[in-house]
Amino acid sequence: MNRQDDTSTGLPGPADLVTAAGIDHVRLVYDYLDAGDLDSCASLLHDGVVLELPGAPPARGRAAVLHTRFGRTLPRARYEIDRVVGQDRSVVATGRRVVPGADGQDLRFVDLFTIADDGMVLACTRYYHVVP
Repeated sequence: MNRQDDTSTGLPGPADLVTAAGIDHVRLVYDYLDAGDLDSCASLLHDGVVLELPGAPPARGRAAVLHTRFGRTLPRARYEIDRVVGQDRSVVATGRRVVPGADGQDLRFVDLFTIADDGMVLACTRYYHVVP
């Protein structure tokens, strides 16, 4: 299989290579956050990255994003990703944010990422599942 037949975007036909790179970068963001490797995580973020988390003002720029609860949670959260899909330089990840000792009170989330022309993460907006 060559890169033109890549199905990682979940779409029939030729893959958008920027979106495919963005999907890989999004998966790596969670891996690096789980490992506590903020430098490696930062390497996947665009200079002008914007992060929007519920209940907080938008964080703008790498340093600001990594100093939010996205990158620094005590106790350290772990991300269990269920699915990552992408199309047209947008990537959606669904999963659970698991906090040790929270007795099964995991937070289900959906993260909507925008991917820059260079494949770096340009923006992320997080939505949490809440009981109605």
